[in-house]
Amino acid sequence: MEFIRFTKKGIYCIPGKFYLDPWQPVDYAIISHGHADHARWGMKHYLCHDHSKPILQHRIGATIAVESMGYNVSKTVQGVKVSFHPAGHVIGAAQIRLEYKGRIVVFTGDYKTTPDGLNIPYEPVKCHTFITESTFGLPIYKWLPEATLQKHLHDWIATNQAQQKTSVFLGYSLGKAQRIMKLLEGVDAIYTHTAIHALNTIMAQAGVPLPETTLLSPDFDKKAVAGKLVILPPGLLGSKLLKRIPNAATALCSGWMQIRGNRRWKGVDAGFAVSDHADWNGLLTAVKASEAEKVYVTHGSQATFSKYLNGIGIPAAEVVTSYGDAALDGTPLTTDTV
Repeated sequence: MEFIRFTKKGIYCIPGKFYLDPWQPVDYAIISHGHADHARWGMKHYLCHDHSKPILQHRIGATIAVESMGYNVSKTVQGVKVSFHPAGHVIGAAQIRLEYKGRIVVFTGDYKTTPDGLNIPYEPVKCHTFITESTFGLPIYKWLPEATLQKHLHDWIATNQAQQKTSVFLGYSLGKAQRIMKLLEGVDAIYTHTAIHALNTIMAQAGVPLPETTLLSPDFDKKAVAGKLVILPPGLLGSKLLKRIPNAATALCSGWMQIRGNRRWKGVDAGFAVSDHADWNGLLTAVKASEAEKVYVTHGSQATFSKYLNGIGIPAAEVVTSYGDAALDGTPLTTDTV
């Protein structure tokens, strides 16, 4: 495939001698965003977007060798022109554009095509070869408009408060938690777990307009929290901390909640399909906008999505990668992919 090769360590740029979001230690890694299934420990040198740099330093280590640049700024690495373009997924998320001898490859990383009022919106990038994720690459996955989704969350909170319950939302610390905060802005006081609070601080320093929140300390005042809004990482479902929250009603926020059976499986009171990935229509929109001659489909429902693309006349192939759930949110190895 031109100047890109799929290897056991990750997606490798042959002339550039670097990898894109590698899952094993390498000398030079170009990182699409700060989620830990894409930004892993052990690389000798990292290159990422400016807003991802403090996140990598926070999650991987303050002393890592990391270089950064903004969107639509190019850097030449071993003759390969590299640039980052908005992916709309989480803060600092970037599609990675590579240009070499007149040929262009775009690796999307994770992306979302619909604006959410929080992240810089997705920017279509034309190319010859498009390497796309397909986490939600099935027709059943079609997200609600932001305003409709917000109303569903607000209605659930109102029902809980009428029953003197505390509304607890479970969403991973980077991206999802802040998205939930934005959807809940202005309803009532919001309390966040320490893992979320730390990332809120980093994002605020980058100029992201986040709602005001209060840190949920380990010895929090139960009376103050009662009936309010709490956001926790999913890994704390069933934890002692959650059990201390007065009369808690729990809701898991994830694209997987589009399927009702997942709500029962997770053992929560409610589920909301809040996703930071493209849905079925978003994936199709991105692929078509790229005008690519060849599409490679990675993690998720890659077999189904690649088959569909071939069926509508877009040459596509399935590629197996190591992105996906590997640990619970809030741990050093959290993948934060849903």
